[in-house]
This record gives sequence, structure tokens and C-alpha cells, in this order.
Amino acid sequence: MSNGPPPPPNPPQRGARAIRGPQSALTDFLASHNISANQIRQDANARRAAALASQQNGEDESNAPSPVADPEPAKPRRKETKAQEAKRKKEEEKAIAKIKASKQFQKRRRQYGSDDDVTDEDEAARTLFQESMASLPGQMENCEICEKRFSVTAYSRAGPDGGLLCPKCSKELDKEEGAAKKKRKTQQGRARRQLQSNLLDGIYPGAKDLTTLCIETLAKNVDMADSFGDLPAPLIDKLSGILCKRRLMDSTILDLFLRPGADSVTVYDGSKLSSDDYIRIFQIVPTIKHLRLRNAVQFKNKVMDHLLGTTVELESLSLLGANLIDDERWDQFLTEKGSHLRELKVYWTDGHFGNEQLELLPKTCPDLRRLKVVHNQKVTDEGIAHIADLANLKYLTLEITTPRVNTTPKPYVQVINSIGAGLRTLSLTDIPYVDDSVLGAIHDSCKDLSKLRLVDNETFTDEGFANLFTEWRNPPLTFLDLHKCRHIDAAEPRENPDSIGLGSLGFQALMAHSGESLKHLNVHSCRHISLEAFESVFAADKTYPELLTIDLSFCQQVNDFVAGSIFRSCPKLKTLKVFGNFGVRDVRVPKGKILIGVPNALGMQIEGTEDGEGRTI
Repeated sequence: MSNGPPPPPNPPQRGARAIRGPQSALTDFLASHNISANQIRQDANARRAAALASQQNGEDESNAPSPVADPEPAKPRRKETKAQEAKRKKEEEKAIAKIKASKQFQKRRRQYGSDDDVTDEDEAARTLFQESMASLPGQMENCEICEKRFSVTAYSRAGPDGGLLCPKCSKELDKEEGAAKKKRKTQQGRARRQLQSNLLDGIYPGAKDLTTLCIETLAKNVDMADSFGDLPAPLIDKLSGILCKRRLMDSTILDLFLRPGADSVTVYDGSKLSSDDYIRIFQIVPTIKHLRLRNAVQFKNKVMDHLLGTTVELESLSLLGANLIDDERWDQFLTEKGSHLRELKVYWTDGHFGNEQLELLPKTCPDLRRLKVVHNQKVTDEGIAHIADLANLKYLTLEITTPRVNTTPKPYVQVINSIGAGLRTLSLTDIPYVDDSVLGAIHDSCKDLSKLRLVDNETFTDEGFANLFTEWRNPPLTFLDLHKCRHIDAAEPRENPDSIGLGSLGFQALMAHSGESLKHLNVHSCRHISLEAFESVFAADKTYPELLTIDLSFCQQVNDFVAGSIFRSCPKLKTLKVFGNFGVRDVRVPKGKILIGVPNALGMQIEGTEDGEGRTI
């Protein structure tokens, strides 16, 4: 059977529709890629001959006498019957017809516009079929990667270049591909979790500014940085926050933040730093005035002794988790360095920094303006009472956790009556048994508050809150947090006969007093506010022009109508949180506003896409 002259070894490049002549579409296609059908046929025949010779040599060797055992005689190959031969030819014709009917084959025929030499087409298709059947299960083949001989099975997989792979190389390739797929899935999950984390941190989705992108790029490649140059302090602080959140702050990275001549150092996670690292802060930056350290477990007596021996004069000190500094070192620090202090924040020192240190503050730190004591087990009513002597205090935050004795209202009232007139911020947290007398003291004494936080209380009454905000001489607040001020009764959780916690009267009074300037409102878990109170506060004729964030989570009366009224009444609102409010299901969220905590399949975040008239933007 004639197949025509073979194509030239390097055929000229021609356009898609410029091929003409007696050659078929397939032959012309192969020729355009320097592929000869005759060469394919000859190579296939050569491989078959080599395989047959190898098989015959193997049979000859197996028939040789063996000193151990004689192999079983080879079974003669069965001769095909006429029916089997007809069946095999029929299947072969079907396969060839399938190759000729393939999309790629037909596409080439249409592209080159040639229907001549059908016989050559059939022969080329038959050759491709025989080539595809060259390696059947049971035959021997060379692995494409390691080139070892192996027996082909039905599960042998193709390699990157079209050959077959041995079981070992197949397993390694499967492992690599599986790792790549797993990495893609992990990256997708990480991106989704990062989005939700940013949302809860107050970082809303959208395009980031150039400064943020540059800082994030620097954080990803911080191991390549030699110094931060002349970056301004706010960007240095932001960079420290990113690195500490990723748990990358160690001794090497810390050196980049220690710039001689700077006046502040901030480390948001010092869990990987040693005592020598903290000592190095005072050695490299002797001009430091503001020091803020979190998770500073290794900031202990050794570091405090070094600080006391230097000329460093701190104006603000914030330590979280430094629970290895004993009371003696605290007393020495306050006595020798306290005269320069303007701000002191001590968190989670457990069994240290108690009543004795609070008693020293009025004597050793006369100019103290900000005091924050959180989760200190040694502080009791006696220590709180000493704060009343800090005449210049402007910002006070207390979260006293005493495992045996709960604080009582008396010292809080004493402090508020003494220094309340000058306070700008008052934050009292974890005060379950502090009663309405504290609310009365705030009403009578505080005249300059802009931020008020009273959290986790089960004794305040709705009437007490109403009296606090009614005819209060204090200017309208900008920040108000009253979450978890509610009635707790395990036996009858829904009944509240004594109106314990923030209720309808108190909520209406606080919005009437501070609604015009309030920016942040949190009444999380104040479940005794009625639906009528919400509807009255956020009625159509009410507007709260400065509100940015509202948390109404677990306020059971909040529904779609209330949420929609809030969006209408608060034009600058960015975020509304409604966790646990199952009445919020299908509220329309305006463009640019975010609703968080919707209890449905849409997820925890809904970003608005509609304008004020309900049209999708």
C-alpha cells in the first residue's frame, strides 16, 4: 500500500489555509510538525521486533538446565478462532473510526480543507491505533523518569511527556500532585480565615492603600531587611503589630525596632524574647520614654534591676504578663522612677502588684494621669480606695479579679466622688456585685466623661441607668459600653421582676442624652430592652449623625425592622453586629455598611450593595 513520498525534514511554515495538494489533512498536519507517518510505522515495527527478540531470548535462557530446579514448560499460545479474529478486527475498526471522528482530527481536516487520499488517512489512523496499543498490560516498558524496566498494568499512569511510569515514580508523582492540591486548598482556607479575622479586627474588605501594601510587603520579607530607615513612628508601630500577630518577633527582628534616639518601643508579643533582649532595649535606646510590652513573661527581676541602674526616665509603662516581678522590685521602681511616670498600665501580674503598690502611687507618682490595673489578684477594696488620692488622674481602668473576695461598691463610690470631676475615661469591668450607688456617684460627680464602660454586672437596675442619664450635667458621651449588664437567674432566665440590668427605660434615656454625639455603642447581651424601645429610639424622625459601630448581639427583640431602622437613622454607620438575634433574617443592607452575625447560611458578614431606595449598585 503506497503512502506517497515522505515529507521534507524541515517543511516551510505556511498559513492555516495555504496548504493544498494530494496529501490528507492528517499527513499534512504531521508534516507541519516534522513528524513522518512512515517513520512512526518503522519505529513501531522496530519496537515490536525488539520485544519479540527479547521474549525469545528469555525463553531460550529459561530452557537452559538449572542446578536448582527446572522451570515449568511455557504454555503454547492459543490460536485465535475465526470468531475471535473477527471480533478483534471489528473492535480495531471501531477504534480507528473513533480516531478519525475525533474533534482534533476533524478540525485539522476542516482547517486544511483536504479530503484526498482516503487510503492514506486510514493507514495513518491505523498506525496511531497500533502505537496506542503498543504497551498493553503484561508487556514490559521503560519508565519515562528512571528508565527502569517494569511490567505494564492497567493502573500504570502516563508521565509528563506521554510515556509510562513505574510504580515507584507513579507514587512519587501522585505525592507531589497531592501536596500541590493540598497547598492550594490550604491557601484558600487561610485567605478565607484571614478575611474573617480582619473583619473582627475592624479591618473591612476592600482596596488597601499604598502604605498598607508596602508595610505588609515589608513584613513578609522582614528577614531581608537591615534596618527600617526613617519610617515614621506610626508605621513602625503598625509593622510591629503585623509581625507580632504572625509570631515572628524574636531577638533578630527586635534589633530592627531598636533605633538609637527613639523615644518609644512597642512589642505586641514578646513571648519569644529573653531577659537579655529586654535589657538590650535600654542599652540601645537610652532615650526611651514610652515602653509598651505584651506577653512579656521574661521581663522579670533581672530586667527591672537593670532598668533601675540606668538613667532611663520612663513617662509611660505598659506591661502585660510580667508576673515574675516581685513586690519588692515594684516598690523600688515606683520609689526611684515614679516621679516621671504619667501613664502606668499593669495587666495580668497575678500574685504581684497589689494594695501596697496602689498605696505608693499617690506619694511616688503625683503626676500620674492614666492608670490601668487589669486582672491583678492581690488588689482588694483597700487598694482601690487609695486611687482616690490620685488628684491628677484623667483615665481610669479597673478590672479586679480576686478569686476569694469580690469587690464591693464602697471603694468605687469613694474614688468617683473624689476624682470623678476630672475623669475623661472611666472603665469598670468584672463588677458583678457593684450596685446603683456607683451609678448615682457617676451622675453626681462626673462632669467631663467622654468614654464610659460598665461591663459584666448583675446588680445595676434599669431605673439606676435611667437616673444616671436623666439630667446628667456631663456632655454627651462618644463611647459607651454596657454589655452584659443583665439579669442572671438559672431557674427563671426570662423573668426579671426587679428590672435588673439595662432595660427599656435606661436605653431610651442614654440615647436621649448621648445619641447626638455617640460614635460607639455596645449593649451586647442586654436582653431586657423591649422591641417597643428599639422602635422608639430608632424611629423615622430620629437621627444619630455620629454613630459608627453598634453591637446589639443577643438582644432578643432585634429583628429586620429594627435593623433597617438603625441603618436609616445612622447615616455614618459602618458596622452593625447582631449575633444571636434570630429575628434578623432578610434585612436590606445599604451600600458601604456591614452587617455581622446574621444567623443564616449567608455567613457572618453581609456587605451592603443597595442604595437608599433598594436599588442594587
